[in-house]
Amino acid sequence: MDMTGIIIIGVVVVLVLVVIGMYNSMIKLRNNRENAFADIDVQLQQRHDLIPQLVETVRGYMKHESETLQRVIEARSGAMQATTIDEKIVAEGKLTSAMQGLKVTFEQYPDLKASANFKQLQEEISDVENKLAASRRFFNSATKEYNNSVETFPANIIAGMFNFRKEISFDLGTDRATVSAAPKIQF
Repeated sequence: MDMTGIIIIGVVVVLVLVVIGMYNSMIKLRNNRENAFADIDVQLQQRHDLIPQLVETVRGYMKHESETLQRVIEARSGAMQATTIDEKIVAEGKLTSAMQGLKVTFEQYPDLKASANFKQLQEEISDVENKLAASRRFFNSATKEYNNSVETFPANIIAGMFNFRKEISFDLGTDRATVSAAPKIQF
């Protein structure tokens, strides 16, 4: 074999190693993103478990607010039925919006706000919401890192060959100032 053949084989081997490295890197980043969403899923499940308790506690005080409670129940149901990450992100945005409407309604019921059971549920929901915010930040960071890998040159060529695509972040689609503020518990 002459020197040209050795150089060509060397270049091909280096290119194959670079492609393997980029592919493995994208796999790791995608798995990191999915793992980050698994953390969100745990918090979402806690949130979903608390909502029926909150609704039942509130139902006795708010007889004429059934439409608000129904929106929360329907949004929770939709969120629990979502299966993919993208579906869960959309469904959780709707649930967050419905919960914001419920929080506004709470302000109209001083007896409800004084209930010990309600106070405890509000504290638990506040805790879950804060954990969700932290988990969303981590997920969005993992998504950004993955998307940067998929969209930058030359990795975007490899991403296209192996069907890696840009993924969405966990954007709630509501007023950011309202959503990122910790829930207020007033007595």
